[in-house]
Amino acid sequence: MEFRWKEETEEEEALPKKRDEVERGKAKRAGERAGAAGIAPLEEGVSHPASRPAEERMPEEGESQGRGDSSNDAVRRQRLNGCSKVAGQEEEEEEEEEGSAEQGARPTRAVSVPEEDVRLSAPGQEVVTLKRRAAEDLQPSGEPKGPEDALMGELSEMVHKVVKNSSWWERHGVDDTIIALNLLNLPLGFLLLRSSNPFVFLAGIAVLGVAYHTLTVKASHLATHNALAESKSWGKLWSIFFIEVCSAFTAERGSYNHVKMHHAYTNVIGLGDSSTWKIPFLNRYVYMFIAPVAVPVITPLVAIGLLTEVELKTAIRTLCCMFVGFYAHYWLLINVSGFQSTWSALGCMLITRALLAHAYIHVNIFQHIGLPMFSPDKKPKRIHMISCGVLNLPRNPLLDWVFGHSLISCHVEHHLFPAFSDNMCLKIKPLVSQYLKKNKLRYNEDSYWSRLKLFLDKYEELMVHAPPISELVGIQ
Repeated sequence: MEFRWKEETEEEEALPKKRDEVERGKAKRAGERAGAAGIAPLEEGVSHPASRPAEERMPEEGESQGRGDSSNDAVRRQRLNGCSKVAGQEEEEEEEEEGSAEQGARPTRAVSVPEEDVRLSAPGQEVVTLKRRAAEDLQPSGEPKGPEDALMGELSEMVHKVVKNSSWWERHGVDDTIIALNLLNLPLGFLLLRSSNPFVFLAGIAVLGVAYHTLTVKASHLATHNALAESKSWGKLWSIFFIEVCSAFTAERGSYNHVKMHHAYTNVIGLGDSSTWKIPFLNRYVYMFIAPVAVPVITPLVAIGLLTEVELKTAIRTLCCMFVGFYAHYWLLINVSGFQSTWSALGCMLITRALLAHAYIHVNIFQHIGLPMFSPDKKPKRIHMISCGVLNLPRNPLLDWVFGHSLISCHVEHHLFPAFSDNMCLKIKPLVSQYLKKNKLRYNEDSYWSRLKLFLDKYEELMVHAPPISELVGIQ
């Protein structure tokens, strides 16, 4: 660690020397008293509490003192953390670290680690500025923190070998092609709506509805995780296009809520517990079968409410993108599809945008709600949290095409490896399921109709009342 000592006055520089002299005098007098009392000298290798470093003595001092002065408690905490040390101690530790490094006794990481400046002070000691590595990066490489980390590390190594041997087509090409085909289907859908034949007209509704949900669910979801392209710049561009222009939502808040909260705290109460999908004042049939029609209207309203949490320029960009998306859809219906009135065009927009909204709502609640929920202070390790709190639905040609494998049949794999594309999640699915089952971890699977029946039967328990908190005994 590097230290930058602040300049002190001459009186302050003299204080440490005076304290050292006082301490030596006390130690000398204590030794004389011990000799006079007939106490045998300490044997070699046995340390006396007074001779041990402050960090080792503090627990005993705390036990004997109990609740002491708050300022003293703060000093003790700083000493326990090893952040308040005098210069001599730091120099000795640096020499020991250099010596052990030369002998190969202290393994280090080969990658560069971000550092942060921390300024600490304690009574009677100089103020120092030190650079401290992040706590998790102090863990030596090759030494997992626990069996759960070892499991996740082993699984990650196996999965990334599969990814390394996969082509660009498998990693990104398949899903990019599906999205491109749906973009190309948009003109066909608008042209089919010109027909006076009801079957052709309904075909146009179906084409536009499928294309719309593919762009707003599958493409937006992949863009949120930067899984559409390996370039972050292109990923940001696609995120704005698919989330803000097509989906009429805010990219920043959408990414934060989904990636930073839902994925980081899957099924953790108050953080990533999917409670945003609950509307307790609606009964089961209204929520499951009628309310989804309002999703195209509710989504932009929620987005506008979230714009207060972003920068002004970001909010303006989002509003402009949302306007472009809505107006382009409306203009094409009027000028290409031949709708004669504004209300008929708006009605068609609502139908196409809500065509698969029921399945969208159902999928989002089926795969998390009703599974174990955890408290923030007792959440399990990542691999246990995901294996218990995520569920896969069976493959379905329509939903796989529109929503993507990562939201349907490979949701467990997606939560374990969120940066993977839908096709890669499907490719690693056999490996992940076999590994979890082999290590006696849960791998939740259930059918769409079974989950629908469960939610209709236990709607109040699952969607109205607060969920029970689960604890995984023996693996915490």
